[in-house]
Amino acid sequence: MKIAAHDLGWAARGRPIVEGITLEVASGETLGLIGPNGSGKSTLLKLFAGIAARARGTVSLDGTALSRMNRRDIARRIAFVEQQAQTAEALSVRDAVELGRTPWLSPLAPFGAQDAAICAEALARVGMADMATRSWTTLSGGERQRVHIARALAQRPQVMLLDEPTNHLDIHHQLSLLRLVSDLPVTVVIALHDLNQALGCDRLAVLEGGRLAALGPPREVLSADRLARIFRVGARTLTDPTDGVTQFRFHCLEDQP
Repeated sequence: MKIAAHDLGWAARGRPIVEGITLEVASGETLGLIGPNGSGKSTLLKLFAGIAARARGTVSLDGTALSRMNRRDIARRIAFVEQQAQTAEALSVRDAVELGRTPWLSPLAPFGAQDAAICAEALARVGMADMATRSWTTLSGGERQRVHIARALAQRPQVMLLDEPTNHLDIHHQLSLLRLVSDLPVTVVIALHDLNQALGCDRLAVLEGGRLAALGPPREVLSADRLARIFRVGARTLTDPTDGVTQFRFHCLEDQP
């Protein structure tokens, strides 16, 4: 499913947070959102999800504006994993994931065996199947993040929005999550701080001061000049001799002779 934004903007107390964003994410593409702290990544994801009030511009799914869709229809198509998502503390892990099936339920279609199987599969995909009966209150930050992602998977969305999903995760689960996201047959928009992780995206959108500063393939977008100007770092590329993968080694510009 294609998701597109046209002249998207949002302001807080008269101050623009996101302004004039126009872009299109192709069906099945993974678009990485990168930019310094405060550049508008989280706000842009909320606008894509249709949950930011008083937004300017339009967001559309396959040509249909979100403003013309009800919340249930949007939730059947878009799953949003926020950076600081909340879950009622009295719930078990399984209960929390089952909330992801809510858009698909009704008095005529209550929670059933198929829904339970979808939730069990989602928990297994994030490595939390053995914790299904655990109380939410006993989970670490990283474990909670994995449960939120499982809940999003249980929605069976066509578009997945993720706001810095590797936060709080150890390196093993960071790599597992990024591999999981890359294998999903869905359209993905993911905000990332780690620019080496961002290299794995199909395209990158660079935000600066709430505006779109660059859009394109990672190697083109992450030029030395742009890294210095927007991220205030220098970078050297290193190639792993075992597989030929190239990554950045960053340094503070102030450290240069």
